[in-house]
Amino acid sequence: MNDTPARLLRLLSLLQTPREFSGSELAERLGVTDRTVRRDVDRLRELGYPVEATMGATGGYRLVAGTAMPPLLVDDDEAVAIAVGLRAAAGSAVAGIEEASVRALAKLEQVLPAKLRRRVRVLGAATATPAHEGPTVDPEVLSTLAAAVTNRERTRFGYAGGSSRRHVEPVGLVPIRRRWYLLGHDLDRADWRVFRVDRIERPQPTGARFTPRPLPAASPADYVAGRRTDWGAPSYRVQVTISAPVARVTGRLGDDPGDLTPLDEDTCRLTATRDDSPEWLAHRLLALGVPFRVHASPELTEQLRTIASRIESSLPPVEPAPLS
Repeated sequence: MNDTPARLLRLLSLLQTPREFSGSELAERLGVTDRTVRRDVDRLRELGYPVEATMGATGGYRLVAGTAMPPLLVDDDEAVAIAVGLRAAAGSAVAGIEEASVRALAKLEQVLPAKLRRRVRVLGAATATPAHEGPTVDPEVLSTLAAAVTNRERTRFGYAGGSSRRHVEPVGLVPIRRRWYLLGHDLDRADWRVFRVDRIERPQPTGARFTPRPLPAASPADYVAGRRTDWGAPSYRVQVTISAPVARVTGRLGDDPGDLTPLDEDTCRLTATRDDSPEWLAHRLLALGVPFRVHASPELTEQLRTIASRIESSLPPVEPAPLS
């Protein structure tokens, strides 16, 4: 690669990958000598890019955080992947990210070559993203946890409405069915726990680093998927008969409602083990606007009674009928 500007852009693109490259590996990828790589690294530094070099057998070059953001260099497939991801994020479970995703997508599409814009639009037109219902995640909480996972830093946070404080070694964030979960080793309980991120409050990295323990599964995603009811909060059983066809109910009771079984053309039954709030489910059932009957769920029944009591106390007293 004899074109120096093109080679510098290619080198910068490689260094933006979150890993270290040895000088010989960079030389092989760029088709130049180790000496040319060293000169090109010096040129990038002169242009203000903070390229760090580490010595030793495992040393190499990497781009570190600097005072200014360098141009983001991506190849065609990466650009398409980013654009499709931003489209999907517009309907995500992360609170407030929809507008930011649309703005970022507009900026990206403006600079994409025509052929890539067409690819992105074709994929966007063919991909349906359902609107999110249910709890959303604070993006600041999510980014704080992601940094703690990356930095292997012990973290404290409130959980389940502040009812408990947790001290955790976080090892992975896992999205499943439009919810986010954190896998970590709970130091106070001396065991692995899965936490729903929408229930985590005020995460605070402690500055204490940890050495990762052997995972209880092949990966955090495998462990979370295999522990469907272990979210650090109690689950509850529900069985509800709803006076509406299945098609009217589907998609309106959360991301993972349970089993919806048609009883006839106008009636269906919900049977599930839920890990969300009984109060949330009670409000969603009421929002259906149709009669329903709870058969077996003390938690849901109690929430419905509480809601009924609130409604009754908010109404004016009934005036006695006048005597005729």
